[in-house]
Formats: sequence, structure tokens, C-alpha cells
Amino acid sequence: MNLSKNIKPISYLKANAAQVALELKDSGQAMIITQNGEATMVVQSVAEYERMQETLALLKMLAQSQQAVSLGKTVTSVDAFSQLRARRGLA
Repeated sequence: MNLSKNIKPISYLKANAAQVALELKDSGQAMIITQNGEATMVVQSVAEYERMQETLALLKMLAQSQQAVSLGKTVTSVDAFSQLRARRGLA
């Protein structure tokens, strides 16, 4: 993603909000909005925001899993399935 090509002043966003929304939805790219020459916000489509949130959640779960492994907080697959069956009343 090359954000440097998608930088617009806030006045552009105000004047072209509907067009910006359509472009972001179609391209999947984010747009940096500037105010007084400084970057102040990033605007992106809802779909792209949701994808980003899902990716972050998966990365967090991966980091937690790696930490659990390094701390020895694991169980064998046999034990895990036994515990699941017991919880479901299938044991």
C-alpha cells in the first residue's frame, strides 16, 4: 500500500465526500487527510477496516499462543479433546 499517492487536504474530503467514499470502497486503499499541512487522519472503507481488525485479532491470538507455548502452558491434543468431550457430556 502506497499511502504517499493518496494524500488529500481536508477541504478535498469536505467537497468530495461521496466520491471519496466510492473510491475507498472500490480501491480498498486508505486515504491520508491533512489539515494545515499535517497528516491528521486516515480514512478507509468499512470493509478494509474490518479486514484490518480481523488481521489484528489473529495476530494477537498467534502472539498469545506463542507465549503460552514458551511458558509450557499447553496440553496434548488427546487431553484437549477429552476435556471438550467432558464439557459437552460426550465422555
